Order: sequence, then structure tokens, then C-alpha cells
Amino acid sequence: MSRLSNYLFLGAILTTIVLPSAAQASDVDTLKLVYSEQYQPRLYDAKIEAIKAATVSAQTSGRIMNIHFDVNDLVPQGAALLEITNKEQGAGLAGAEAELAKAEALNTEAQAQYIRYKALFPKGAISKGAMDEATAKAKSSKQAISAAQAQLVKAKEGLNYTVVSAPFSGRMTQRFVEQGETISYGQALFSGYDTEHLRVVFQIPQQDVAQVQQQDQVTIQLLNGDEITSNDIQVYQFADPLTHQHQVRVNLDVSNMQDVIVGQWTKVIVNFPSRTSLTIPLSAIHQVSDLTSVYRKNAGEIVLNQVRIGRIDRQHNTAEVLSGLLEGDEIVIDAGRYLIMSSAAKGQE
Repeated sequence: MSRLSNYLFLGAILTTIVLPSAAQASDVDTLKLVYSEQYQPRLYDAKIEAIKAATVSAQTSGRIMNIHFDVNDLVPQGAALLEITNKEQGAGLAGAEAELAKAEALNTEAQAQYIRYKALFPKGAISKGAMDEATAKAKSSKQAISAAQAQLVKAKEGLNYTVVSAPFSGRMTQRFVEQGETISYGQALFSGYDTEHLRVVFQIPQQDVAQVQQQDQVTIQLLNGDEITSNDIQVYQFADPLTHQHQVRVNLDVSNMQDVIVGQWTKVIVNFPSRTSLTIPLSAIHQVSDLTSVYRKNAGEIVLNQVRIGRIDRQHNTAEVLSGLLEGDEIVIDAGRYLIMSSAAKGQE
């Protein structure tokens, strides 16, 4: 393939520009391009969502006295979200405590009577019917204590329900009530999610399922440029009946990240089998507006050569060349330094 045909992309014919020989080609460091094995990354649009999210509902009825948090607040686990009037629940607790005390008193009397009758029965001083009655009364009074204790626990829980607490640490997303409202059992109060346990969700076509399932890890690229790697990958074993795509969930470790926000769009990078391609250092790229080019050595001269760049590897500071260069081409490694040298040489002429 000729160099001219290699420059035909995006419907435009790219030309090379011969620069003045102010800086000689022998004065700059160059790199001879060769093909190398490179992974072929595939990018998917993904959305960040919470693994743990919940809506807190009322477990008792009453009027709201205080609301301590609002939408967008960070709430620690166990913190009081709101308080409800508790007179009715407090009265129920007092009644349950009184019933328990009464049951304990009756049980003490019944147990004492049973012990006395048990000692007198072998002597014939107590009839068989009286002994059976004392035995039954002792057992029933003991069970009455268990029933009273259960009612006391229920009353205490009912009183505790007047203070609605956060089930886990997280961020509040919705508030459904206002201070002063009367709420009933089961009414929704707040919604929120756990900020420490997040995941990204995206769709993949059928032909990519096998390759994604074989991945040891994938990379999530955030909007600010940060990247997160994760090996917790879950590929659904069934396809969506409408789109025929498979959903993928990737759980994230965001314990040390501050810019991961639920609901945002992000990119998931999956490395597919490698391919041969040309890569150049980022320092060799000369970017001016929409023009991306490199300085190429050509017959002892330096020419400005437009290129089309693909994937950029920030970790190794390299970029993949899709078109504009061929194997064996020699390019200037540091385009910025070459420009400075050219300007200085021109000033001396």
C-alpha cells in the first residue's frame, strides 16, 4: 500500500508538509517504528449504581416532631433520622411493665402454694383434686410471666420505633414527609444508598459474552480521568428479550475514591485478544487544534506528518497509530523540543 493511500481516511487526503531545514534531522532523537502486539480494548458505556439502597418506612403511627437530616446529607449508621410523638407508645410500655409485675406476683404465690401442697399431699392432708389444681396454677402462672415479658418487648420496640434510625451509613436521596405530619404504619419516610458499596452496570452484545466471561479484571474509567480496576465481574446468563444483550455488573472498591457518584455515566474498558499495531510515545505527538501530527524523517529532512490516533495508554505514555504512518518510518521522539530547536535555528539565520 502506498503512503498516499495510507493518508486517505475520514474522507480527506492528508498531505505531508516539508519544514524548513533550520534544525537538521541529524540533530534530533528519532524512533524507528515497528509493529508490536497490543491489546484491543473495547469500551462500553456503563452507569454507576448502588449495591445497597433502601427506603425506610414507618413501623408505628404518630406525628413527626423533629427531622434531623435532609436530601443529599451523609448519614452515619444508627443516626436518628426523625422523631415521632411517643405518648401512646410510652403508655403501652408502662402497661406492659405493670402486667409483668402482676404476673410475677401471681407466679410467686402459685409456686409457693404448689410447694406447700406437694409436701402435704403424701401425708393425705391435701386431696388429689387440690393438688392437680395447684400444679396447673403453678404452670399457668409461669407461662403468664413469659407472655407478659413478650408484651413488654413488643412495647419497648413500639417505643423505639418512634425514633427512626438509619439502617446503614450512606447518602439520603429522598424525603417523603415533613415535620408536623401524621404518619401511619408502613408509610415511606426516606430513601438512600450506601456510598461504600457501588457497582457499574452495562450491556454487551451476544458475541462478546464469552470474552467478557474470561476476563480476570476490567478497568472503569471515570469522568475525571481516574481509573479503577475490578475483578468482581458478574455476567448475566440470560439475554434481554428486547435488545438481546447481556447485562454485566462490576462491583467497585471505592473506599479511597471521592469522585464516584451514583447515577453518573462512565466507561468500562475490556481488553480483547491482542493485535499488531504501531505505537508512538505521547511526546512525539504535535497537536494544534484538530490537527494531530508527528515529525517524520524523510530523506534527511523533517516533515510534518498528519496521523490518526487510536487508544492512548496513559500508564506507558504511548498512543496507537490507526493511520498516517508505516512500519519503518522514523519519527522525532520529542516534538516540543524539536520545535524549540527549529525556532532557535531560525533566529540565528
